[in-house]
Amino acid sequence: MAWTRKILRVNLTQGTCSSEPLNMAWAAQYLGQRGLASKYLVSEIDPQVDPLSPENKLIYATGPLTGTMASTGGRYSVITKGPLTGAIACSNSGGYFGAELKSAGWDMIIFEGKSPQPVYLHIENQQATLLPADDLWGKTVWDTEGTLKKRHQDSLLRVSSIGRAGENQVLFAAIVNDLHRAAGRSGVGAVMGSKNLKAVAVRGTLGVGNIADPKAFMAAVTAGKKVLAENAVTGQGLPTYGTQVLMNVINEMGASPTRNHRDVQFEGARKISAEAMHEKRATDGRTHLVTNQACFGCTIACGRISRIDETHFSVQTKPEYWGANGGLEYESAWALGNANGVDDLEALQYANLLCNEDGMDPISFGATVGAVMELFELGILTREDIGLDAPFGSAAALCRLAEMTVRGEGFGKIVGQGSKRLCTQYGRPELSMTVKGQEFPAYDGRALQGMGLAYATSNRGACHLRGYVVSSEVFGIPVKTDPRDTDGKPELLKAFQDATAIVDSSGLCVFTTFAWTLNDIQPQIQAACPGDWSLESLLAMGERIWNLERDFNLAAGLSSKDDTLPPRLLTEPCKTGASKGMVAELGKMLPEYYRLRGWTPDGVPTTATRARLGL
Repeated sequence: MAWTRKILRVNLTQGTCSSEPLNMAWAAQYLGQRGLASKYLVSEIDPQVDPLSPENKLIYATGPLTGTMASTGGRYSVITKGPLTGAIACSNSGGYFGAELKSAGWDMIIFEGKSPQPVYLHIENQQATLLPADDLWGKTVWDTEGTLKKRHQDSLLRVSSIGRAGENQVLFAAIVNDLHRAAGRSGVGAVMGSKNLKAVAVRGTLGVGNIADPKAFMAAVTAGKKVLAENAVTGQGLPTYGTQVLMNVINEMGASPTRNHRDVQFEGARKISAEAMHEKRATDGRTHLVTNQACFGCTIACGRISRIDETHFSVQTKPEYWGANGGLEYESAWALGNANGVDDLEALQYANLLCNEDGMDPISFGATVGAVMELFELGILTREDIGLDAPFGSAAALCRLAEMTVRGEGFGKIVGQGSKRLCTQYGRPELSMTVKGQEFPAYDGRALQGMGLAYATSNRGACHLRGYVVSSEVFGIPVKTDPRDTDGKPELLKAFQDATAIVDSSGLCVFTTFAWTLNDIQPQIQAACPGDWSLESLLAMGERIWNLERDFNLAAGLSSKDDTLPPRLLTEPCKTGASKGMVAELGKMLPEYYRLRGWTPDGVPTTATRARLGL
């Protein structure tokens, strides 16, 4: 059956843990993970709820393929109402935690209420217990994981926790598992901190059984792994260079947002690229990159393990950062680097380590620093306001602001509220490069028209992973489209968004879709799960999930007015690159997107659409 058919419900206010059956009627409509947990969330909370109040809920969810032999089947998601956006939040993570939770016998954990004091949840198969975490409060993610493994005398314990960023209600705080894998975006860590929940520690030895058709499943899994191995991206590019392979590619085509989107090409990109991570340093003769690393069941292994230069100013007196640790991925390298004009690879690694160590989204953090640096250069923010000089290109300012933000010190408290609130506070809201309050990732919506539409319409705020049309616009996967064209982009994006909802709900990693189409994924789901999981039913499910999320956001107070981009992208043309002179042509694409979605001109799902999807 692929599902364990069990949910763990944890009432933090009362301090109770109880088991209940999974709603299989909902599972038949929403599959698992992102889709199914979103259905639970929208059914159980008021969309108008304050995200940081006890009335909000926090859901950990696996998919039916999580913990199985399917390649990349180690994913889990955290679903809640996000404090950064006020919209539905679903943040996906890899590592080993998700598979461990599934192997302990649980499809999902629903946290509700707020504990009167700090606690953590300890799960050993079917036994779940809330335990005091007073001594863990104030500790980093890394310290928390080490302490819990020692306390329970189990080196194989899998830990998902928040650091000081989550405790201090940084609105883009992350939840980190396995030291450097994260449910990173939209502030899910702040919600966890608001509930006085420090960590979830899991040990599962039950395994994942009940596959509907084991022989068919193994055949589909084996075929899928062969496709991944033979593909240039998943079999060669990502294992060798990780996502950082994109740094030079995106920059050279003029689609890399630089210095808070003032520019679309960064002259220092080469110094912080995947290629630079492979080069030997002059200081110690070692390469920045130590090795790659895979999550549970992954045959791609795109993760990076890096070693920081011990002579670098950021760590000269901090030997705790000298060893091998989680390395830069493209989004974090871009946000900490290009967005701020910083080309110091070691400074980026240090800031990224702080984000890992204390649970903070490096994309929103880095992009917010970009806004700070622009405000500083305009004279709106001063040295007295910030506590330091913060011009574009300052590696020292980047590192110091990272320290201040994770610790909740001084101006770091304002940075921790995100760029929308920061820029509004200082009278320049248009300098916040956000959609629905969430900062942009590493692709410019003027140079990549489809991504501009993807950002504007994403249900969780600006996001590349909800509809990665970069695959088509840059790599020609599954078909090549001109990044400067608007024609056909609404249809392309809708297809990507619906397909991604399927992948996110299955327990698989979206990176598989560089090689796989739904024709590779559908047989794995069909063999694992009883019932009808035909391509047609899966596509309807993906569309159903997208509309469910949209309904929640509308009820939460968002509207078509939030499906937009910052004025800079709509009115200030690209200065260089292949798209020189272009702005984001959102107005040409949005009406057609709404029509294809079956929404009114105001972006509301019609009665007919809701009926067709069973909403």
